[in-house]
Amino acid sequence: MTLIEHHSLSSDILVAGGGMAGVCCAIAAARCGADVILCQDRSVLGGNASSEVRMHIVGANGTGGSERGEELQTEAREGGIIEEIRLENAVRNPQRSSSMFDLILFEKCRAEPNLHLMLNSVITSVEMQQGRIQRAVAERQSTEDRFSIAAKIFIDCTGDGRSAAEAQACFMQGRESRSDFGESLAVETADEKRLGSTILMQARKHDCPMPFVAPEAARKFTRKDLKLRLYATPGDEKPTHEYGYWWAEWGGHLDTIKQNELIRDELYSIVMGIWDHIKNGPPGTPAGEDPFEASCWAIEWFGSLPGKRESRRFTGQHILTEQDLLSSRQFDDAIAYGGWSLDLHPPEGIDAPLLQPCEQHPVPHLYDIPIRACVARDIPNLMFAGRNISATHVAFSSTRVMATCAVIGQGVGTAAAIAIQEDVEPAGLSSDLNVIEKIQQQLLRDDAFLIGHLNRDNNDLARDARISATSEQPQFEASQVISGQTRSVHGKRGTASGRENAGTHRWMSDPQDGLPATIQLDWENPIQPTAVELVFDTGMHRHLTLSQHDGYSASMKWGMPQPETVRDYTIESFDGRTWSLLLEVCDNYQRKRLHDIKCDSPIQSLRVCVTATNGCGHARICEIRVYE
Repeated sequence: MTLIEHHSLSSDILVAGGGMAGVCCAIAAARCGADVILCQDRSVLGGNASSEVRMHIVGANGTGGSERGEELQTEAREGGIIEEIRLENAVRNPQRSSSMFDLILFEKCRAEPNLHLMLNSVITSVEMQQGRIQRAVAERQSTEDRFSIAAKIFIDCTGDGRSAAEAQACFMQGRESRSDFGESLAVETADEKRLGSTILMQARKHDCPMPFVAPEAARKFTRKDLKLRLYATPGDEKPTHEYGYWWAEWGGHLDTIKQNELIRDELYSIVMGIWDHIKNGPPGTPAGEDPFEASCWAIEWFGSLPGKRESRRFTGQHILTEQDLLSSRQFDDAIAYGGWSLDLHPPEGIDAPLLQPCEQHPVPHLYDIPIRACVARDIPNLMFAGRNISATHVAFSSTRVMATCAVIGQGVGTAAAIAIQEDVEPAGLSSDLNVIEKIQQQLLRDDAFLIGHLNRDNNDLARDARISATSEQPQFEASQVISGQTRSVHGKRGTASGRENAGTHRWMSDPQDGLPATIQLDWENPIQPTAVELVFDTGMHRHLTLSQHDGYSASMKWGMPQPETVRDYTIESFDGRTWSLLLEVCDNYQRKRLHDIKCDSPIQSLRVCVTATNGCGHARICEIRVYE
């Protein structure tokens, strides 16, 4: 008797990998009307952000010494699906539970009718025909099932690139030499080294001493070993223990795929050794002395899955380089943006005690990520999203962070769905400017940000309306809701000169007039709309991400809606005689809201009346769109 049952499935798009890139990719494609299967090899979604690893999601707004963000000037935080997820998490997960975040991602995927989620399912092989992928084989050991999945487009978001490697797509690994791409930050001689991995841990402070007996395998660290890590906190502050130590990194000098088990075992020893050093003191510490004031701290959790930074990077139609990022090169086929520093780590990690745990080279401005870096050079229906996109080691050190991976995922998922609608192979997307324009306009409509691109949707009736408000502030006039952009990026370290499209890009009512405040759209010729789409201000100059780090979380508005965001509002229509209430919304905390409306006859006007916010003393709306 054969235990393994075989199943045949088909879809428009198969997304392999359920990290932040894969989740956003699959949701975007499904919302654009494609039939999508998402295969994730773990039991939870989120990848390095999941409860299995617990790394906080960072992106273009940076963190630490490379922060980018000024209110109403530089709003670098990523929009679209990742912003929707962050806002949901901030309100529904005030306790900062990693498992609650897993649940939110699961719910988001399950809520999409066009998306079929397959957890604990790993792609083990692919079937090729005439140079294209025809099918992928996924195995789910937990149920003894094997699935043969046919699709038109295959998107690898697995990080390691398992499905793309099975298709024998060309890839890069290790570090390129300085002369290979003319990169000043590259090493002199190419090698197979890469960024290492980390196992995070969490500790909790108790009201009594909590002893720690180190396991036999724990490493022994001296003060010298940790001089640039544990003893290098700013202002001689004591290190924080509740989040763990991202710099507990190791294994970049090894094969981070084939030797991942060895790396995991050694990371256990490293983490236990660091905790032993903190709890019981460096070798020679007098009995009873607690140099880190950690006597009442105890380990709450530590990971068993290494948070992997780097493995394969696939060769696309364009390879992103250091120069592309530092110059903020304009790409006509841009589908996402980034802005994290070029963040290079010594491959040996903690075994390089004389080297800083990272060297961050700030990127001066936000930069484009083109679809060409997300389409395989050698397989026409294969795409990538996440840390495995086409980039040199140096460029990858910026594009690899999870919020950037998420917006790449949304861009690639949207592009794949539209490619199917337009009957275009992924390999032909970048050369078809009409299709690229359609992709970019859909991304803007879905609240993604693309540098220098404005709403040019001819079906958006709001662009033809006369707009007024009961009150407004200078530079925040009512007409700003159809400026075509939904954020300010002209400030320090925002977009490069000539691409900034300066402005506030939102209506703000006068605080002296209080609430309610109303914004109105009037048309010369009557319309009969079926949908109204709103984008609200959610304070995108601030950090907002689930983190176990207390200090980092204190810089956020966590456990609550963002105060700038409109909470309660109504939408009304005017048919030339009377105003009619179309809908009423209470307790909103999301940035993008889509509303289906029904007008029994043509109307001349629409108005949005804001009656309350989540803390701000005036109304803020970044965009209004209206569709028939």
